Amino acid sequence: MTLRLILVRHAKSSWDDPGQDDHDRPLNARGRDAAPRVASWLAERDHVPAEVVSSTARRAVETWERMAPAFGECTVMRRAPALYHAGPERMLEVLNACAASPVLMLGHNPGIGDFARRILRKPPANDRFAAYPTCAALVAAFEGDDWSEVDFGTGHAIDFIVPKQIAD
Repeated sequence: MTLRLILVRHAKSSWDDPGQDDHDRPLNARGRDAAPRVASWLAERDHVPAEVVSSTARRAVETWERMAPAFGECTVMRRAPALYHAGPERMLEVLNACAASPVLMLGHNPGIGDFARRILRKPPANDRFAAYPTCAALVAAFEGDDWSEVDFGTGHAIDFIVPKQIAD
């Protein structure tokens, strides 16, 4: 069986209120526009999540809320406090506990970019992959029957996109 992971960095967030707690920062206008565009791009390629696991940060949850309409009603979303500014090891632990496939995981840099690099055998041929900008989305496939079998260096990149690469 093949498992699929859709790894999305949250969309662009607002820095309008410098006194606001980092966890509570919302999306800015660019982020509110990018999230549904990336979701439509994913859905058009049949990368539709069955399970979503997201950081609890407002910007990550809002990213999912703006993406969700592109995927219909079939997706279960779970908020995972462990994904807030998580490193690759913690992200792998969260993924290993997932039940469905495809999984869409929403997180933050630098952890999500590091996780993307470490989970794959070979990076995708996209010059923006190393930076893993806001709302970047990686789709990767893994051989196995259960997420608990997935480890670093075992994934194959299927797709990778950043919002600026999607035609209007």
